[in-house]
Amino acid sequence: MVFLLPGVKFDLDMIKKYDHPAPRYTSYPPATELSAAFTDTDFKKAIAASNQRQTPLSLYFHIPFCQSACYFCGCNTVISSNKNIAKPYLEYLVREIENTAAFIDTERKVLQIHWGGGTPNYLEIEQVEFLWKHIRQHFTIDPQAEISIEINPRYIDRDYILFLRQIGFNRISFGIQDFNPEVQIAVNRVQPEAMLFDVMGWIKEAQFESVNVDLIYGLPHQTQQTFRETVKKTIALDPDRIVVFNFAYIPWVKPAQKNIPEAALPLPQEKLEILKMTIEELTNNEYLFIGMDHFAKSNDELAIAQGNGSLKRNFQGYTTHAETEMFGFGATSISMLEDAYAQNHKQLKDYYQAIDADVLPTSKGIKLTQDDMIRRDTIMCIMSHFQLHKPEIEAKYHINFDAYFSEELEVLQLLAADRLVNLSTNHIQITDIGRLLVRNIAVIFDSHTRTREKHFSRAI
Repeated sequence: MVFLLPGVKFDLDMIKKYDHPAPRYTSYPPATELSAAFTDTDFKKAIAASNQRQTPLSLYFHIPFCQSACYFCGCNTVISSNKNIAKPYLEYLVREIENTAAFIDTERKVLQIHWGGGTPNYLEIEQVEFLWKHIRQHFTIDPQAEISIEINPRYIDRDYILFLRQIGFNRISFGIQDFNPEVQIAVNRVQPEAMLFDVMGWIKEAQFESVNVDLIYGLPHQTQQTFRETVKKTIALDPDRIVVFNFAYIPWVKPAQKNIPEAALPLPQEKLEILKMTIEELTNNEYLFIGMDHFAKSNDELAIAQGNGSLKRNFQGYTTHAETEMFGFGATSISMLEDAYAQNHKQLKDYYQAIDADVLPTSKGIKLTQDDMIRRDTIMCIMSHFQLHKPEIEAKYHINFDAYFSEELEVLQLLAADRLVNLSTNHIQITDIGRLLVRNIAVIFDSHTRTREKHFSRAI
């Protein structure tokens, strides 16, 4: 059985053959490799080294709160209808900003800011202003910076959206998951179609520069036909980017998923048919297949960044500024510097306790080795650009690529025989057939996790 993706036939049997668990590679090494042996002292040393590099910055702020639980969600959230819980959190978050900024050369330009969650619009307008004021007070934000926020369309109105645009946000993202009411009820995320179109209308009115929406395939009660209707309605919304996530059913990790009726989940063959249809519909309606699960219009920054080689993956997914180093603020957030990653405490009490002790709220992290960085650049080239120019890695790290990765290249020969990659003297090129399985190709270069694949979700 085959299906088309920009003129190329896909063999579904081949997809099933190679579809095994692998990291999503928002980082390398993956976040599973972070260790409690890495302390706030180690993070301070990493910040000092980062200051010496004078790279521009990307900032992430985590707002963990949600008013109700979405059963499919894999994010680190705090569910509470009592909004008073946000007040002390913001006070601690501002203290973290102040404490961490004291170690950062804040003359370095901030090119990207992202508020994620949770539900950032859980905050009242006055609280958004409070946090935004302190961000601007402690960092130098480039006038052309990309400033984005995730919202839950169920808890927002026109005035709030217009306010976000007025205060400085220029990119926005919201989750649709599925338009079908039966699916929405099953995952505890009921948001009527009219509501979603109203929210998009307000966003367009506010003239945000880019709008991203999320869909999820593999949810209960989905079929190829019902999800086709969701895809068509999403296209009618006319977002700039569409992310189509594969639902990973892991109730042993995310207990809320136990509320999802497992018997109602689509069978693996049906999931493949849904994916097949989704790719066909989107690529036939002027959305480019950026990679793995992202689609974008040709004039969107993601498509442009992929074209000029500046596309990168970080803990928020694909990003357009490969040159930045990212600092994460708030409970569970992760900072991603050139040679070190550091994650904050996940539990609020631990996060608060660290800040009260006047230390950075680092719970774990990792100092990258030279081998980690070589493998990271290799994996990120594959994940972001579906190709790798060996001489670039060789020149940067003073290695012979084929000798360094001799074992990995032997494995790639098997994938080349199945038309997932094309290999030449200087290049590794992922074929259109291989794009859906890019995680399973990248994992070949992963010395940390390739022998422990069961810890991760399946690619398809």
